Formats: sequence, C-alpha cells, structure tokens
Amino acid sequence: MVNHQKPAIALFGGSFDPPHKGHQRIVEKAVEDLAIEKLLVVPAYLNPFKTSALADPHTRLAWCHALFDAMEHVEVSDYEIKQGKSTVTSQSVKHFKKMYDVKYLIVGSDNLSTLTKWHEFEWLNENVTWVIATRSNARLDTSELKKWLLLPVDIPVSSTQIREEKDLQFIDNKIKRSVKHILEGQHHMTIDERIEKIVNLLDDKKAEEIEVFNLDDADYIAKRVVIANSLNGKHTLALFDHLKKELKSQGETLIASDATDEWTVADLGDILIHIMIPEYRQRYSLETFLSELVENQKKKGGDPA
Repeated sequence: MVNHQKPAIALFGGSFDPPHKGHQRIVEKAVEDLAIEKLLVVPAYLNPFKTSALADPHTRLAWCHALFDAMEHVEVSDYEIKQGKSTVTSQSVKHFKKMYDVKYLIVGSDNLSTLTKWHEFEWLNENVTWVIATRSNARLDTSELKKWLLLPVDIPVSSTQIREEKDLQFIDNKIKRSVKHILEGQHHMTIDERIEKIVNLLDDKKAEEIEVFNLDDADYIAKRVVIANSLNGKHTLALFDHLKKELKSQGETLIASDATDEWTVADLGDILIHIMIPEYRQRYSLETFLSELVENQKKKGGDPA
C-alpha cells in the first residue's frame, strides 16, 4: 500500500497590522530551521483582543501577499479572512490538519502570558509544537507548554509600535507607501470619542432613539453597539450612505456591512452600528438581548471567587 503522508507544515497567524521586517525574519528563519515542507501565513479577520485596527482585513491580506508570496516554501492563506469573523486558533489548526501535518504553531513571546487562556489550549498543547519567536537570551516561562522550541529573532519592533509612533523604518518598501497613506489618515481617538462622533452623525441626519451599549466586560464580538431608528426604508439607506462617507473621511475602517432598506449594519471591528426601521427594532428587540448581556456580566463580576 502506498503511504500518502501529509506534508509537514508550520502555521504563523496574526493580525499583521501592518506586517513588518520582524515578521519577515520569523518566516525566513522558520523555513530555515524547522523540519517542514511549507509555512502558512494566516492573517486574522479580526483579533478579538484589539479595540482598533489600522487596516481592514483585505488590505492586510494584500500586504501579506506582497511580502511573502515570493518566498520559497511559504504560502499566504485567506482561510480566516474568508470566515468573516474572529476565528480561534484551534479551529484553523483543525482545518489545516485535513490537508497537512500541522507540526508547528509559531507565536510571539508576548503571547506566552495568555496562551493558557486560548480556546482549546489543552488540545493545542497536545497536538502542536509551539515555536516561540523571541529575542536571544530572553527569559520565558514555558512551564505550561508540552513541546516547544525557540526561534530567536533580533529585530526590536512591533506592529503596535509602528501604528502608535508612525515609525516606518521596519516596513518593507513593497508596502511602505500603502501603510504610510493609511497612517497619515488615521485619527487617534478613544472609542468613546468615536462613539460620540457616530451618534452626532446619526442625530444630524434625523435618526431617532439612538442608544449606545457598552460591552467592554461582556462576551460579545464588539466593544460598543449603536442602535438607531430610521424614519422609513429610504431614510435607512440614506443614513447608512452618509455614515459610510463621513466615517471614511474620519479615518475609520469599515470591515463589513450589510444594507437593506429595513435594516443596515456597519462593522468597524470594535463598534457595530445598527440602523433599522421602527418595526424591525420592535420585532427583533436587539437592545433587550444586549441589555441582558451587560446585566449577566455584572452579576458574574459580583460573584465571590
């Protein structure tokens, strides 16, 4: 019988917001050092632990293609982008195990403190070898990991640093102009300042019964949800078009949207905006569901440990 052995691979996931020379070096070194036939770079649709994004998912995917497509034994996967929502790592590993022998999972050393909180950590710990990208001689707590190895990468940079400091020295020329363009248009506001602008935009165009839900402590896909009534179907779409145009001019990124004359949804990643005709709002009682989420979380927070 012929043994059809699956190709051994490593997975390297992340927001890549933006990808930088540190990411490139991790990929290069992993291909050099690991016993694999392929390395898959898997940009996330949305990182649930982040409250803002520099670029939308498809821009980040394009950046990854620009940087990694020319590398031998490296492939950029759009699997998580296609899911259209935040995807846990264990789901991606299980997906790729259908086609490959997923031997290694590459993570940054900054992830070590939260790894045990990842969904199905115990399953991941049994099924992969963790590859920890770190600076040389760094002290790391790997006591919870069953199988692991280090991948020293001495490039002192992070995507957060690039976004906050607008420092492009570690950005490859292939994407530098695109990253610079987005950074120059980015407005640094708190989430509540952004909410205030959204509410004002809706109010200026005659939206009614505008309500904001703070879901910072709730188990939900967004940190804030805005619900507003339109006057009628035509007004729903007019409000949505106005909102899209103004948000773009303010540097916001519309990750996804769904628009009908009865109900429109705008997804900014950490903020969801619902505009609907009064009949739909009454029928679906979305604010009742959100209020219960908040109350349940308050009760949990009040329980003794």
